[in-house]
This record gives sequence, structure tokens and C-alpha cells, in this order.
Amino acid sequence: MCLCFLLRRLPEGRAQVLPGLKKQGLGQGRLVGLGGHVEPGESPRAAMREVLEESGVPVNPADLTEMGQSIFRFPARPSWNQSVTVFTAKRWQGEPSESDEIAPQWFEINRLPFERMWDDARSWLPHLLGGRRLSAEIVCADNNQTVNRAELHLPE
Repeated sequence: MCLCFLLRRLPEGRAQVLPGLKKQGLGQGRLVGLGGHVEPGESPRAAMREVLEESGVPVNPADLTEMGQSIFRFPARPSWNQSVTVFTAKRWQGEPSESDEIAPQWFEINRLPFERMWDDARSWLPHLLGGRRLSAEIVCADNNQTVNRAELHLPE
């Protein structure tokens, strides 16, 4: 799996991030990062394809910054387990638009509506959006909604 968060700074200096409202599938109704499955033969840089499919904007490979790896474990539903490579991008072409899967929405980084995201986002997303690379293992509770344990490794 791969995720990509588009980042921009407005002329007045406010920093924003582009998650999207998931319209179908796992995470439906939540704000999520743009991304999805890495197809056979693709590298995690498949994030470029996913961003294009989900928001309509092309990202150049040189503009992707790999920020880390996260492992998500769902003990009550192991088929949901996933390893995710997370990227950010500060440059792309065009304006994001809604797709069948995602309705992209800009939010100020310091005002993210975590209550509309997966529970784990509180533990790692602020570090990533602050420019910190990370490695994380998130273990969900039996309800597959809340976090039972979150281990973060933030290299210096």
C-alpha cells in the first residue's frame, strides 16, 4: 500500500494538507490520505498513480518525498493488515478534483479534523506533516476502529 499527502503553503503563510473523504470501500466516510494498493510490478511510488486516479493531479516522481513506513495490524480481521509507504509532495500540476473514490479537501495542518479520520492518525500524522520521517506499527483494537497500541520510531 502507499499513501501520499499533498502539502501547500498559502500566500499568507498557512500550511495546508489534502486528505480526501473516502466515498467507498475500506474507510468509507472517513478522511484519508490519497493512495491505495501497489499493483504487481509497481514500486511504492505507485502513489503517483493513486494521486492521479483519486484527485486528477499528476505528481512528478522527483516531487515525491518518502516519509516512512507504517504497518497496520487488525488482529480481529487479519485480512485488513497492511504495510504502507507514506509520501508527501509539495509540487504537482493542476487543481485536485473529486473522483468516484475520493472527495479531496484542503485543511490547515494545525486544524485537522482527527475525529473524521482513522483513530491512528492522531498518533503519527502530526509528526509526518511536521516534516519528520517515521516508522510506525499500529495495532487496532478488536473493534477495528480504535488503536490498541501505537509504536512510533522517529529517526533523528
